[in-house]
Amino acid sequence: MPPDIKTLSSRVVYENRWLRVREDAIERRDGSPGIYGVVEKADFAVIVPLDHGLIHLVEQYRYPVQGRYWELPQGSWEDAPGTDPLDLARAELREETGLTAATMIHVGHLFECCGYSTQGYNIYLAQGLKAGEAQREPTEQDTVSRAFPVEEVLAMIGDGVIKDATTVAAVGMLRLKGLL
Repeated sequence: MPPDIKTLSSRVVYENRWLRVREDAIERRDGSPGIYGVVEKADFAVIVPLDHGLIHLVEQYRYPVQGRYWELPQGSWEDAPGTDPLDLARAELREETGLTAATMIHVGHLFECCGYSTQGYNIYLAQGLKAGEAQREPTEQDTVSRAFPVEEVLAMIGDGVIKDATTVAAVGMLRLKGLL
C-alpha cells in the first residue's frame, strides 16, 4: 500500500535557535498535491512534582498569549536536543523550582501538536522532593513557583485558570494511570 502522504520536496522557510519551519510539497494517496508547513522543535520534558498531596506549579508570563499562567515545570535544551529526557527533566525541575526529586517515574510521551509540529514531550512524576535554590535562566526571571493541593490544581484546570495544554494532558495522564 502506498504511503498516505509522499513528500515531493522540502525547504526551510525560517530558522532560529529554538525552531525551524519548513514547507513540504506533498502528494496524497489519491495523487492530489498539497503543502504542509511543519514546525521542527526539540522534544521537551514536563515534570509533575508531587509530594504530600501538593503539586508544585510555576507561573510565568507567556509572550505569545500576552498573559501570566500557572503550569507544570517544563522545558527543553535547544542546544542539546539529544539529551537524555530524564536528565533534562531533573535539570528543568531544579532550574525552575529549586526542587530535586528522590524518584522520577516516566509516565509517558505525547506530541505537543502533531498536526503541524514534530515536537513531543516526556512526562515525569517527581516524588521525594527536596527544596533548594532555583537556577533560572534570564528568560525565566519572572517565574513564580508555588505548591497547590491536588484538588485545587484539578479545580484550576476545570475552571480554565490553567490553560496550558501540556499541563492538562500530564495531569490527565497521571490520573488515567492511577498515579494521582
